Amino acid sequence: MQQSLPQPLLASEQKEIALSIAQVMLQGFNKHYRIFGEACQAAKRHFETGNWSAVQQAYRERIDFYDKRVMEAVEYIERGFHPDSLDDAAWQQIKLHYIGLLTYHKQPECAETFFNSVCCKILHRTYFHNKFIFVRPAVSTEHIDADPPSYRCYYPGKYGLRRTLARMLQDIGLQRPFADLRRDLGYVLRMWRKILPRPLHLEANHQIQILSSLFYRNKGAYLVGRMINGNQDYPFVIPVLHDQAGKLYLDTVLLERQQLDIFFSTNRAYFLVDMEVPSAYVQFLHGLLLYKPKWEIYTLLGLQKHGKNLFYRDFLHHLRHSSDDFIIAPGIRGLVMSVFTLPSYPYVFKVIKDVIAPPKEVTRQLVKEKYWLVKHHDRVGRMADTLEYSDVAFPKKRFTAELLAELRALAPSVIEDEGDTIVIKHMYIERRMVPLNIFLDKADEQQRDHAMEEYGRAIKQLAAANIFAGDLLFKNFGVTRYGRVVFYDYDEIDYLTNCNFRKLPQAQTEEQEMAAEPWYSVGPHDIFPEEFATFLLTDDRVRDCFVRHHGDLLDVAFWQAAQQRIAAEQMQDVFPYGEALRFRNLFGPR
Repeated sequence: MQQSLPQPLLASEQKEIALSIAQVMLQGFNKHYRIFGEACQAAKRHFETGNWSAVQQAYRERIDFYDKRVMEAVEYIERGFHPDSLDDAAWQQIKLHYIGLLTYHKQPECAETFFNSVCCKILHRTYFHNKFIFVRPAVSTEHIDADPPSYRCYYPGKYGLRRTLARMLQDIGLQRPFADLRRDLGYVLRMWRKILPRPLHLEANHQIQILSSLFYRNKGAYLVGRMINGNQDYPFVIPVLHDQAGKLYLDTVLLERQQLDIFFSTNRAYFLVDMEVPSAYVQFLHGLLLYKPKWEIYTLLGLQKHGKNLFYRDFLHHLRHSSDDFIIAPGIRGLVMSVFTLPSYPYVFKVIKDVIAPPKEVTRQLVKEKYWLVKHHDRVGRMADTLEYSDVAFPKKRFTAELLAELRALAPSVIEDEGDTIVIKHMYIERRMVPLNIFLDKADEQQRDHAMEEYGRAIKQLAAANIFAGDLLFKNFGVTRYGRVVFYDYDEIDYLTNCNFRKLPQAQTEEQEMAAEPWYSVGPHDIFPEEFATFLLTDDRVRDCFVRHHGDLLDVAFWQAAQQRIAAEQMQDVFPYGEALRFRNLFGPR
């Protein structure tokens, strides 16, 4: 039996339904943020009990909370309200009702993004403008009150810096004793004295502000704050870790802005932070991380959907205020992705090709699964975070003829030409880096040595996180503005435990030794580390640097030992700061 089309609704009925739909959407967001908050609150318990696997599980599961709540809201609206029967005026009314419901809300900016996500599942993309969705924010996030306040203030001029620090650590309320807090506070004071002017004149506004909630990630809890004295402010992060006896200790204090910028990188797992008013945390952090955009701060706090929304707003703003063209990204062309960039904008746009040429043996769906794996995994600061978008509209006049021809030839199924607009149905966006192969071509001896040390360290830290990059060619790694080497090509990535690391068999005959093809059997997951040198280290200068720092990566024993540690559930420490900064290395063993 053919299903009849929904009948048009009366104006009065549409007004009533508009309010109901707005309420359903907000209820969906409120449910999401409640569950999101519960996961962040549980992180404190997991840290106190040393349940590191639970911390990682909470991180992975939290990423999917948002999409589940969006689909619940979409299904409820489609089942109960027949949105196809609503006219444009009704959808505008839904937005106005929703704005009214956000008047006293604690997370209005994130709720607006949730509204957008639901509408984008129901409406055609011709509705994706500010009349129907929140292309621009409608509710201010300034001075939203949190209970308790989002940050606490302490006054060292009254009690002294040591007592103030001790009080701060007491107030965070960790239910586990410190091994030797007096010793650790002495280390913190020694580090602080190195950056404070001498003699230190205390101004009337001298204070320390710390965010009320700790930041949790992997095996660490992090106290984030700043010292203020007059017109000077000194941001800091203090990592709190467990020792072998399960007692707490302060591992270091990060005081330089570059250290903080690396620490707060989206190339790592997002933090678990209990925030009633996320905009207050973002505003506080924005004062510490001067060059980090707010979209990135929302993302690293686990609110990656709102981060995506802010990124897109920034992107549209940049398009309106620039005139350069999108071009094919410089470097060696990949077999899997067509990559383009806007020179004036520090990001690259990646589109999966329709036909992936040999020797690659992947499909579009498999590539998407690899990117999904990376999003849900601990990136340990060595895998570039990606923003995934659908139905992105670009002004056609800003595409060079060469780029447009490449996209039409290599990815026609995801490209739609709508007159003055090119719509890309699916794409990934990453921060632009200098490809390692290009960096090495121009590097001097010192830069080359540092890059190869970083390259090997990146591979080792990924292995510690149960990740094997697969394709280790230099073109698949990038160099950040701080000289860190980061992996960004995921089509061959796999769990380390899925790999079979083997030693190359020794040839027994002259025919075997001279054979053009391997005379021994090779399985789909077999990897021979001895071959890395043959394919990667063709430049003697690069080879010497690599072997000096990381020659063990060419030995099958390294990889098998890494697999054994993972099998034994020995979660290795990969610190979001250099080993040289740890108190044990600065001031001797504990």
